[in-house]
Formats: sequence, C-alpha cells, structure tokens
Amino acid sequence: MEGTLYPNRPILPVQSTKATPLPPTQRLKLNSTTTSPLPPLKQQQQQQQQQTPSSFPLDSLLQHLLHVSPPRSIKSSRIGNTHLPSLPISLENQENDDTLLENMRVTVPKLESFDDDGSLDFLPLKCKLMIDSILEYPLCNLSGFFDSVKFELLEVDLMSLLKGLDVLGKWDRAILLFEWVVLNINVENDKLDSQVIEFMVKVLGRESQHLVTSKLFDVIPFEDYSLDVRAWTTVLHAYSRIGKYDKAIALFEYVKEKGLDATLVTYNVMLDVYGKKGRSWNNILVLLDEMRSNGLEFDEFTCSTVISACGREGLLEEAKEFFDGLKRKGYVPGTVTYNSLLQVFGKAGIYSEALSVLKEMEENNCPPDSVTYNELVAAYVRAGFLEEGAALIGTMSQKGVMPNAITYTTVIDAYGKAGKEDKALSLFKQMKQAGCVPNVCTYNAILGMLGKKSRVEEMMDMISDMKLNGCAPNRITWNTMLAMCGNKGMQKYVNHVFHEMKSCGFEPDRDTFNTLIRAYGRCDSDFNAAKMYDEMIQAGFTPCVTTYNALLNALARRGDWRAAESVFSDMKSKGFKPNETTYSLMLHCYSKGGNVRGVERIAKEIYDGHIFPSWMLLRTLILVNFKCRSLMGMERAFQELQKKGYRPDLVIFNSMISMFARNKLYDRAHEMLHLIRENGLQPDLVTYNSLMDMYARAGECWKAEEILNRLQKSGGKPDLVSYNTVIKAFCRQGRMEEAVRIFSSMTEKGIRPCIVTYNTFIAGFSARGMFSEVNELISYMIQHECRPNELTYKTIVDGYCKAKRYQDAMDFVLNIREKDTTFDEESLQRFTSRVRGYVEP
Repeated sequence: MEGTLYPNRPILPVQSTKATPLPPTQRLKLNSTTTSPLPPLKQQQQQQQQQTPSSFPLDSLLQHLLHVSPPRSIKSSRIGNTHLPSLPISLENQENDDTLLENMRVTVPKLESFDDDGSLDFLPLKCKLMIDSILEYPLCNLSGFFDSVKFELLEVDLMSLLKGLDVLGKWDRAILLFEWVVLNINVENDKLDSQVIEFMVKVLGRESQHLVTSKLFDVIPFEDYSLDVRAWTTVLHAYSRIGKYDKAIALFEYVKEKGLDATLVTYNVMLDVYGKKGRSWNNILVLLDEMRSNGLEFDEFTCSTVISACGREGLLEEAKEFFDGLKRKGYVPGTVTYNSLLQVFGKAGIYSEALSVLKEMEENNCPPDSVTYNELVAAYVRAGFLEEGAALIGTMSQKGVMPNAITYTTVIDAYGKAGKEDKALSLFKQMKQAGCVPNVCTYNAILGMLGKKSRVEEMMDMISDMKLNGCAPNRITWNTMLAMCGNKGMQKYVNHVFHEMKSCGFEPDRDTFNTLIRAYGRCDSDFNAAKMYDEMIQAGFTPCVTTYNALLNALARRGDWRAAESVFSDMKSKGFKPNETTYSLMLHCYSKGGNVRGVERIAKEIYDGHIFPSWMLLRTLILVNFKCRSLMGMERAFQELQKKGYRPDLVIFNSMISMFARNKLYDRAHEMLHLIRENGLQPDLVTYNSLMDMYARAGECWKAEEILNRLQKSGGKPDLVSYNTVIKAFCRQGRMEEAVRIFSSMTEKGIRPCIVTYNTFIAGFSARGMFSEVNELISYMIQHECRPNELTYKTIVDGYCKAKRYQDAMDFVLNIREKDTTFDEESLQRFTSRVRGYVEP
C-alpha cells in the first residue's frame, strides 16, 4: 500500500485526457449558479479573531492560575526612605529546588528547642506574650504590628523571640521579624549581633529562602559581623541560587581576607557559582589549585560541578580532559560524576558519546540510576530521536530503574517542541497511569506547549489538574506564562502577567528577566527589551549566554544582522562562549535580513569543525537555506545531518520537498516522501500542500487534485492554501471550468476565498482572453468585500496588452474608478503609462 500511495512517476487519471478547454464563446461565471454561497465575511473574521491577541482569554487563564497559587505577597517594613522593596517568603514546594548544600553533605543543624516537649514555659512572661501577639496577626499585617510595638520589642530578647517562633514551627514569622529588625533597629544598640545573624542564616538556609537571604545581606553590612564559615557558605549558596554571582565572588574574597578557612563545601559552592556565571573556566582552574594546595580532596560533587560547568559553556574537550585527568590520578568516578559527563554530551545532542559513557559505567560496575537514564533520554531527543528516547522509559523499568517525573517530562517537552502535542498529552496520561506523580516542571512543559498553540481551555484544565495533585505554580510557571504572551500584539498581556506574578510574591530572577527580554522582543518592542536588560543589571543579576541569546532573538525577528553582529561581538569580548542557540539565532538573523554570505560563513565554520555540528544547528542550516532559496546549501546541510546520524523531523522533510518542487526536481521530492515513511513519520498538511504545489508547477493539475482528495480521505482537512494551489494548477492549464469546480467545493467546505484565489482566476481568464468573465469577477470581488489590489489590475492590463487589445486596456484603466471608488489617481496614471509602454516600446 505504501509503495502505491505516491508512485515515483505519477499516472494521470483517465479524465485528464478527456477534459477539453472551454470554447471561446462559452461563458463561465463565479455566481450563485456555479458556486455555493460564500461563507459570511463576519463569520470568518470572528474565526480569525479567535486566534488574535485582542480576543485572547488571558483573564480566565490567570484566574485559574491565581486560584491555585497560595497567597504570597508580604510587604516589607519601612523606616523613612529606607525600605526593602518586596521580600516574599517562599512557601512553595521545594521538591525541585537545587538542594546544593545537602548534596554536598552539609546538614543544617536542627535548631535546639528550649525544652524536650518544645514548650516555651520557661521564657519570661514578656517574651511569651509577644510571641502570642505575633501569632495572632496574619503575615501580611505583621510589619504594621511590629511598628506599633517597636519600644516593647526593644525590651525583649530578640534571640529568644526568634528561637521561640522557630521552635513553634513559625519560621516565616521569625524571618519577617528579623527583616523588620534589620531595617528598623539601630545596630549600635547591639540588638542585632553576630549570634542572631548566624542563627537566622541557618533558618533561612534550612528553609531554602535564598531570595530573602540575598536581599537581607544586600542591606546588612556583613563586614561588621563575624560569622562562622558555615554561615557564610549558606549566604554564598543563596547568592548562587538567585544568580547574584558577582556578590558571591565578592563575599568569598571577604571570607578569605578574614582568615577563615574555606571548607570543601565552600569551594564546591564557589565552583557552582563560577560554573553558572559562565566565561569562568580559568577561575575554576584557580579554585581547583587552591583546593589542592589546602589539602582538600575532591569529592563527587566537586567533579560533577566542574564537568557541568563545561557543559554549560559547551567546553566538550575540557570536560573530557578533566575527566580523563581525574582517572589518571586514581580517582574512581561514581554515578554522579558519570551522570554529569552524560549531561554534557546530552546537552550537545551527541548521543553516541553518551552511549559510550553508559558502556564505561557498566564496564566499571557503576550502576546507572534514574538520572543516568534521564540524561540518555535527553541525549536521544536532542539528536532528533524522540521515539528512541521514549522507548528508554520501558528499558528503565525492565532494568529495575523506575522512570521518574524528570524522565517523562524530558520526553513530553521534546514532543511539545516537535509539534506533537497529542503524543505529549498521551504520554502525560500514561505517566499518571504508571503511578508517577507529575511535578511542577511537568506541568510547566505542558503549559508552555499548549500556550504556543493557544489551546487555552486545555491550559486551564491542566492548571486545575495541578491543584488536584497539590502542585503549586512556581516562578517557572509564571515565566512560562510570560513566554506564551511573547507574540506580536500581546505586549499588554506581558505587562499584565508580570504584574500578577509580582503580586503573588514572585520577584523576577535572572531567568525572568531573560524571558521578559525575549517576550518583548517577540512583541517587536525593542525599547522594552532593552529596558528589561538595564533593570536586570540594576537588580544585581549578571548577564549570561541566555541573556545575549534573548537579545539576539529580538534582532533575528527583524533581520537586523548588523545589530546582531554587534551583540555577538560584545558577547565574545566579555568572555562568553556562543552556544548552538547563539549560532542558530545568528543564522536566522542573516536569512531574515537577506545576508546569504553571513549564512555561508557560519556554515563553513560548522563544516570545518570550528563549531560543533549539533542537530539543532544542522536543522537550522537547512531551514535558513530554504528561506534563502539556496538548493545547494540545503542539500549540503541535509547530507551533513544524515552523515552525523541525526534524524530529520517533518519540518526538514517538508522544506526539502518544497525546495525540490520549486526547482522541478520531482524525483528528489519523491525520495523525501519515501524517507518520511521510512523514518516512521506521517505526511501532514504542509507535506500534502507541497506535493500539490509540485504537481501544479509541473502542469499536472489532475495529480494535484488527486493529492487533495487523498488528503481528505486520510482524515486531513485541506486549508485555503490547498484549494488555491489546485485552482492555480487548473488555471495555468486553461481548465477554467475545473478551477471553478474546485472553487465551489472549497466554499461548500466553509472556506472563504482570498485575494490570491481571485487573482489566480483573473490570471487564468486573462490568459485565455475571457475579459467578460474578468470584468464580472471584478464586480463579484467588490460585491463580496474583497477589494482588488494592484496585482489584480496589473494582470488584467497585461492580459489586454498581450492580446494586443491596447484600446480595450486603456478603456479598462479609465473605467476602473466606476467600479472601484477606492482606486487612486496615482495608480491610474501608473497603469496608463504601462499601457503606453506596450504601445510605444
């Protein structure tokens, strides 16, 4: 069956030999006798508006999101003009938090209680009464309460109050009290001493309140206090977690100046800081030398952090060299270290290297865990092998390693990015049936996927499902909502979502600013994108590769390759190493701006091995060469994709078919069609439309209609492009009666013709000298609220002139304004000159 569906050489249906052109005297009209009534224009406009920003039901979506978000906004204390603008206490589920300190074998000590039963009976009466009062007030009103009892608080032992609240499990109130003291009590009265700060740092670290910690220590002059190295390490970790890397580095230098001996944990935190900050490989090497000179032995976290830093920077050779150097010195890698190396190759999409790492693990009797398989899944999907990645879920179960939420989320996200939303949702259902509880990352991936397709009803259902599973939205959920609104014409929605996000207590972090830069860029608001960049710097966040990519994304949409080159140069001058996304965006920018040489320059670097030829980059090269109409460039990129063992997706195949069709390489187009099925894919609407266009260009109008019929029989729904293509095929062959038949079929399906449809008929009628039909069609267009454009009139004028009916051409031009009152004088003069140009060459 598959072999006969699309034969290499099309056999035309029998009726193609019997159909004859219309006699010159026969009249053919697009009216109620030959076509079905057109779908109402207002109805079509309403259908179009359902996809436009003006009718996007964001308010309903936000109401669902706010309904499942716990109240979080807590206003800070103020004194004079000094205030801390918003310190939200994070009450969200910390399941997916990067528990860095715990992984580094640092356990935050359980804070001692005052009594074995946790009671506070021995506290002075004033202290107990104050705690009782604090417990009576809701969190949002505590700041005002503290202001009202300021003098009473000065008389109560602060340490006892804080410990008492913590023993009762009211650590959030203890943090708010500490914040109020920091902002409102003069430090000279010794109310705020090192012991109090050290105690609260432990509380903040234990509860993963990284944003609160960092903002408080932006206010507390840490050089005035003597904390132990463990407390400072907790603060360093907080700065690392929220992306304030420069502050972490400055604090680390201060700790060393104070003569405190940095522990292995401290160094591991700083390795993580430099790894996340980027462009810091030399700094990482310096830290490693310091650790050796201080007699500190590397642990698995040290090794995995360094390798992960290489992965973020795309330093594949450095990662392998570091790993091999460890083994030469007798270090026996564990599962965590191997997993980090797997992640490096997984991010680059080099699944062959990832498989070799797995083989080495097995040879060294190092058992793979769920993280190992998760990285393998990521490597497969990054190389375009979605189904192989999904199949690993079954392999894990067979080997006794249960797939977790990360495993499923990786494949769900890959399906979503590939446009296979239904497969993603099916896997989500399978995930829940298998007893694996989705986490917030799973929901974020699905919300982002549905948001791209504006499937708002399903998004609201998914948010409701989050509530049923007790999964509260996090900052990434809100970032996902911001990204969803990053489309042209939706700038006001970006502002609205950002406002609601902050009202829920989620202060923007570096990822939020990057998302905002990208979103405003997609809204064509370069001013706001630049403004977000400035605000990010002012907030103390260090730009990273993602930040520069967000700026490049905005420029790529406009094709401003000169500005993009400036950003690219600035990025490299500051020590950032461009990644595959960076080069992909530069390629898109060059193609959009028509700079073919820019595309060729990057392509040469990829083929020469200076830039790693990842699946994403080779795919991008195919697509940008398609936009530049470079057949040679497309073929070279496609060959490289196959040579590297990557799997093409349907977008690549459709682009290749379309390019071969344009260049009349029909056999090559059929090869692509067979490859689609060989790769386990199914042709979609774009595939069918490309095939119709191919046959239309070849003059095989009946074959084009056959493809249209096959599309319908397969359950697909032809769109306006499908019908226009087949109409064009018949019109080019002068078979106007058949073209009208297709037109009638189209309107019966509720698809309203557009200006392209009418201009195709105009060209067909004009080429056959059927000018009576042309004039009637012009009236028909105006009657059905589709005003002829300049191409319409140009086609008619050229048709008259090619038939050497110059006077008729001039009469037509002079009479245009009788039918079309919108026709302007300037256009009239231009067409008059065009007719004269034919007469007087």
